[in-house]
Amino acid sequence: MTTRLTIRRPDDWHLHLRDGAMMAAVLPYTARQFARAIVMPNLSPPVTTAKAAAAYRERILAALPEGMDFTPLMTAYLTDDTDPDEIAAGFADGTWVAAKLYPAGATTNSSSGVTDIRKIDAVVARMEEIGMPLLAHGEVTHDEVDIFDREARFIDEVAIPLLKRHRALRFVFEHITTKDAAEFVAGGSERIAATITPQHLQINRNAIFKGGINPHAYCLPVAKREEHRLAVRKAATGGSGKFFLGTDSAPHAKSAKESACGCAGIFNAPFALEAYAEVFEEEGALDRLEAFASLDGPRFYRLPANEERITLERVETAVPASLEGGGEPIVPYRAGGRMRWRLA
Repeated sequence: MTTRLTIRRPDDWHLHLRDGAMMAAVLPYTARQFARAIVMPNLSPPVTTAKAAAAYRERILAALPEGMDFTPLMTAYLTDDTDPDEIAAGFADGTWVAAKLYPAGATTNSSSGVTDIRKIDAVVARMEEIGMPLLAHGEVTHDEVDIFDREARFIDEVAIPLLKRHRALRFVFEHITTKDAAEFVAGGSERIAATITPQHLQINRNAIFKGGINPHAYCLPVAKREEHRLAVRKAATGGSGKFFLGTDSAPHAKSAKESACGCAGIFNAPFALEAYAEVFEEEGALDRLEAFASLDGPRFYRLPANEERITLERVETAVPASLEGGGEPIVPYRAGGRMRWRLA
């Protein structure tokens, strides 16, 4: 049995840091594990300009504890009115590395998102031209579509037509949750990739309802049936190079989760890498964890892999019931449970 595993320091290719006191509270949990992270732009108001992205990056760096080495990679929040020139200029000067498609109403702070994909065709065409990745929250938001079917419908109604119109577009299907998405990405060109969260590898939709409504297992996209979880696990651990680590860690105050209208999001940053290690061990694929966590993401984003190494050790570790979240407690993923691995 493997008891220690040393890999290149990984990156998180999908992360929510929020802002202000909460950001300062949650940032160290990411920085202790990950060298870089793609930071989501769905603040309130959203990060729609290069100037706003640069200012947000400076706030993140100012909140980073002394001695921690971490690089935030910024993204643009796309709206119906996004200017292609603004996107291109921000990409050219290195302010942001990608742009994020939120279908309007799909998730937290997405009300300013895109209402019709054709409205941003000019933006997408410019991104295709300059090689800027489009990161998609892959769900449709029509009221008549069942929430458990939204990802599959997105593939047929949005992704396939979009990629036919923009065949050279670099496209990341974010936080995939279904067999449909895994097969779509696996069967696509080398310009199509996907991120996968720890929770979608470990829980199915029963977790949301076990013992009553469990708001701390609720995120968007929601966890799906067991057959989908198993397909996503196979994709993550299969070594294709098209799937890589993206935690989608999304902190909310405990009071905001445990409310009459609880927020979507799972705060997995404190033990993210440990959770992935559990999955890869269970699948007999610990030798593939480094590629998933540390190599395939940088390759897709055309960035160098990190030279620094980190070590995981097989030691049972308790997960706290709650953590300080900048004035209010936050409940972490797997709260009150135990992990089989820890970061040495």
